[in-house]
Amino acid sequence: MTTSRPAAAVPQLKSVSLREQAREALRTRIVLGEIEPGQVESVINVAAALGVSVTPVREAVMDLANLGIVEVIRNRGFRVPALTDHDLDEIFRLRTMLEAPAMSEVAELLDGGPIPQFRRLAEQITEAAREGDLTSFLDFDRQFHLGLLELLGNRRLVTMVGQLRDQARMQGLQKLADQGELTRSGEEHIEIVDAIESGDSELAAELMRNHLAHSRGIWAGRTESGS
Repeated sequence: MTTSRPAAAVPQLKSVSLREQAREALRTRIVLGEIEPGQVESVINVAAALGVSVTPVREAVMDLANLGIVEVIRNRGFRVPALTDHDLDEIFRLRTMLEAPAMSEVAELLDGGPIPQFRRLAEQITEAAREGDLTSFLDFDRQFHLGLLELLGNRRLVTMVGQLRDQARMQGLQKLADQGELTRSGEEHIEIVDAIESGDSELAAELMRNHLAHSRGIWAGRTESGS
């Protein structure tokens, strides 16, 4: 007599709604500076460009408005607020206050353990930078930074840093990519992984601090030393 084994659990597939897809597409276009700050955008035109109906785009715009990423213009559409250098300074100072000590905690938590998924992400960031693929660069960079923070199990920390990232804008990034300036930024992610895997919490924090200082210039469309 044979006994049947219990059926293995089948992982559930997660459906991504049109609203979520529209929100992520808009988020990426905004951060990359593809939507001109201050210019009123029509929801109808954006929906046509994305190949979807107006409803998911309108819902996505409301989501982004609730996060402070766009401003809704009644009966006209929405616009992306313009950012000053002072705004970017505030964003990156806050990110540094949150992310640098968090990297120290991550290194202590892992105690020298390997993090191959983040090393791969760091390599993908560097590859995207070399190729000037800004969309992939931004996507992998977001996964890297927020993913490391998620290891600490603090959802509010991840949410705060994610919102700060979304409030920033990349200006002139394509020019820096064409000049090869983004490659160094990608390599900095690899160095952060090296420090975390070596268990050096002080170095991990210092490298993140320097990386964000360097990134402050990159997001403004210029080179800026992180030292």
